Amino acid sequence: MSNPSIVALVGRPNVGKSTLFNRVVGQRLAVVHERPGTTRDRQQADAEWNGVVFTLVDTGGIEDLETVSRGGSNPLAEDSASFIHEIRAQAEVAIAEADVIILVVDLMTGVTGADQEVADILRRADKPVIVAASKGDNMKLRDQAAEFYALGIGEVFAVSGMHGSGVGDLLDEVVNALPSKAAESDEDDESLKIAIVGRPNVGKSSLLNRMMGEDRVIVSSVAGTTRDSIDTQLIWHGEPLTLIDTAGIRRRGKIDRTVEKWSVLRAIKAIKRANVVLLLVDAAEGITAQDTHIAGYVLDEMKSVIILVNKWDAIEKDTHTINLYTDEVRRSFKFLPYAPLLFVSALTGQRVSKIIPLAKQVHEERFYRLPTSEVNRIVREAMGRQAPPTKGGRRLKIRYASQVAVDPPKFLFHVNDTELAHFSYQRYLENQIRDVYPFIATPILMEFRPSSEDRKKKR
Repeated sequence: MSNPSIVALVGRPNVGKSTLFNRVVGQRLAVVHERPGTTRDRQQADAEWNGVVFTLVDTGGIEDLETVSRGGSNPLAEDSASFIHEIRAQAEVAIAEADVIILVVDLMTGVTGADQEVADILRRADKPVIVAASKGDNMKLRDQAAEFYALGIGEVFAVSGMHGSGVGDLLDEVVNALPSKAAESDEDDESLKIAIVGRPNVGKSSLLNRMMGEDRVIVSSVAGTTRDSIDTQLIWHGEPLTLIDTAGIRRRGKIDRTVEKWSVLRAIKAIKRANVVLLLVDAAEGITAQDTHIAGYVLDEMKSVIILVNKWDAIEKDTHTINLYTDEVRRSFKFLPYAPLLFVSALTGQRVSKIIPLAKQVHEERFYRLPTSEVNRIVREAMGRQAPPTKGGRRLKIRYASQVAVDPPKFLFHVNDTELAHFSYQRYLENQIRDVYPFIATPILMEFRPSSEDRKKKR
């Protein structure tokens, strides 16, 4: 599946970008406040219109620096003025990344010098631009929208983010302006896609280069060098592979307001595209909370994951070192007990040759399907070893079980009462399945549903 197109909302502060963002995505994700400059970071969410999915990005406002310094019209609030350079920079980054840009202007104030400055920036971007004349809460205001054609950059739509009027027409135009994704669709690319993710400066680009056997991406000791996801194709034993190098995902409080948030968005999209994810951690620094946070992104997307402990050559070792480190990794990633672990060195090449064969095996595991008779045998024997839980004098009964899907594997259990299926017993059943067939590196979905017999009894 290809990544959604990106639509960026840009404009000076307090013209209604965040209100329009919330209206389009259908929930109050952006902070809305009367004071100019409230939105300082980019906010993004997937939205859908007429069956077309796109990622909508809300940016901080761009303001004319000279106007602000003179205390001119619509100055930023005192506590936001110090962010003016970052607000401009993050909006310009969003413009560079977007497929379609919505310039949001304010019907109540009319065309301003700041609007003209933003329009000048957008002309240099050479992207489709649509003008949303915001705060059109009544017909008199909406009739004034035509004056924004003077900006000379695109069609103008009078909208009200608060009440929703005009938003449908605006989105019709947005969808029409989106580029065709057919040429870049992953659906036509059947190669195994392996994403390399991790914190900044853990060696992702160095690992990719070692796996490729040549320098194909920039390798630098400066954290954050890779700003975007980079696809590299190769042929491995006659089969096509795609390696996806991603920008490092920083701890949220340290995300730079100019480009790092976009890097996080791109890294998460890379995870979504991947068949297998290589989670890289730094042996010298040990496992950090951010490592486990990134692992959570991978788990949220139900992707197969291999944990790679990089820079293993830099560790002083004795006969107990690898066992002690393995225990630490397993404790830190206890929610990924099925993830295989490799101790590697991108610098020396230690065990790097094992990564692609393991990734191929992991990918195959996602598509294995256990026969229904085997699933029910495993469940019967599991219940014999450990009786299902009881609640209020009633015991969980599993009538029937089967594997109903692959990629990732999904098991459906028909039971007498889903409320009796305690999480701990679900985990026990999953472990019993993995004892027979491990589904290496792959998360398993477990669904419990009332059997048809028990639904009739309830009725």
